[in-house]
Amino acid sequence: MLDFISDHEPAIRLSFFLGTIFAVGLWEILAPKRRKSVSTLWRWTNNFAVTFINTFLLRILFPLLAVGVAAIAADNGWGLLNLVEMPIALSIIIGVVALDFVIYWQHVVSHRVPFLWRFHKMHHADVDYDLSTGARFHPVEIVLSMLLKLGAVLALGPSVVAVIIFEIALSSITMFNHANAGLPSAIDAVIRRFIVTPDMHRVHHSVIRSEHDSNFGFNLPWWDYLFGTYTAAPSKGHSGMTIGLNEYQADRKQSMFWMLALPFRRG
Repeated sequence: MLDFISDHEPAIRLSFFLGTIFAVGLWEILAPKRRKSVSTLWRWTNNFAVTFINTFLLRILFPLLAVGVAAIAADNGWGLLNLVEMPIALSIIIGVVALDFVIYWQHVVSHRVPFLWRFHKMHHADVDYDLSTGARFHPVEIVLSMLLKLGAVLALGPSVVAVIIFEIALSSITMFNHANAGLPSAIDAVIRRFIVTPDMHRVHHSVIRSEHDSNFGFNLPWWDYLFGTYTAAPSKGHSGMTIGLNEYQADRKQSMFWMLALPFRRG
């Protein structure tokens, strides 16, 4: 099974990506949480166009992505997890959780360092909130994130399978928790103990600064609980809250070119 996952990594990742878009997109159609203010077709076209650019750019700049680096680290015994004997299942769990911990802190820092915020704010400038928001990141941020991820893989030494599982989870759960949908409150209360839910992460996209500087987790919610960055719900409720950033509320029809130029605008 583990060999199958390693040998078919691109096909598995693509299947999960497309399957998540279909499943979450259907959920949004059947049970939308909020009324949209911009055409879904327009937003999806531009948000996913940026995703295509990011994927193309990574393939050009990085001959070896995180999975390839994990394989090299394993062959050479690099990284903490390659120095310790442990059951494969435990190694995979530790690897996935450790990488998620790194991404949590990357997200926190991207809000607190002005240079990084200039690029990350493209993700927050979306005036609506749906699964395409979870795929909307500036190419510069994606490149910096990949450099951090490669460094983390070399330092930690997670297995190839752990990296594949983490990458799939990061892509799929990020689209899930950006869904314009919600779970029944009783179910949400249970699930958000283990996975970041749409109602939990939507708080992070509030125009209110104290709210968008909370709930940084993409996959696991535990880091927000541990480090005091958790906010249970938006102060104005999920229907009454304003999504995005105050300074870009007038820019409703955000094109791909507008998004790419955003970090370089004054202000």
